[in-house]
Amino acid sequence: MRRLSPLLLLAAMLGIWELVIRAAHVADYLFPAPSAIASAFGSDAGLLASSTLVTLREVALGYLLAVALALALAVLLHFSDALRRALLPLLVLSQTVPTVLLAPVLAILLGYGIAPKLVVVAIVCFFPLVVNATDGLRSTDAELVRMMRTLHGNRLAIFRRVEVPGALPAIFSGARIAATYAAVGAVFGEWAGSSAGLGFVMLQAQPALQTARIFAAVVILCTLALGLYAAVSLAERLLIPWHREVVHA
Repeated sequence: MRRLSPLLLLAAMLGIWELVIRAAHVADYLFPAPSAIASAFGSDAGLLASSTLVTLREVALGYLLAVALALALAVLLHFSDALRRALLPLLVLSQTVPTVLLAPVLAILLGYGIAPKLVVVAIVCFFPLVVNATDGLRSTDAELVRMMRTLHGNRLAIFRRVEVPGALPAIFSGARIAATYAAVGAVFGEWAGSSAGLGFVMLQAQPALQTARIFAAVVILCTLALGLYAAVSLAERLLIPWHREVVHA
């Protein structure tokens, strides 16, 4: 029943949405009913499917790029106090720059291929990954570190056997947060300059007042974000099952 509750709530919200739109006689081009959005999935199936594959590729590759860069930088920040004090404020400052403004600049610099989209996705996902990974590495149990030193464990052994396992829950927490942003980053990149993808479909549909198609693209983007979130959660369960047991204990 706990797993069915969100589905039942969603079904109720969709039902109310449909009733309100029909009762108020709102035109589909202004605000489509769920039935109109479902019809768009059927009439635009080919376009949406091909566009989804383009955006999915951008989301997956951009997200993996963000994970690799964030983890590498988190390790450097963990080993260098001076570098951490210098870079962390700049990382925080970088979040004040709207990504929507960076996307056109990246398109000019990198062209209109997949490269600027990957960079935008990586930028959007990077911050929660690097901050959570850095905090996780720094929050290692001091007693475990002292125990490793009494066993003559060197710095690398402490990092590999104590700090990394202890940081994994925080790393996966950041990875789940970043997973929800990846699809948005891909759309920003496509809006800045693209000839394919769900973001491009939305741009093309807007002047034609094909609002149901826009909503269908949004539904697919939400599904991609949920799918990536679920994939990260599954990886967490497989790689650190002990953490789930401790949380539910």
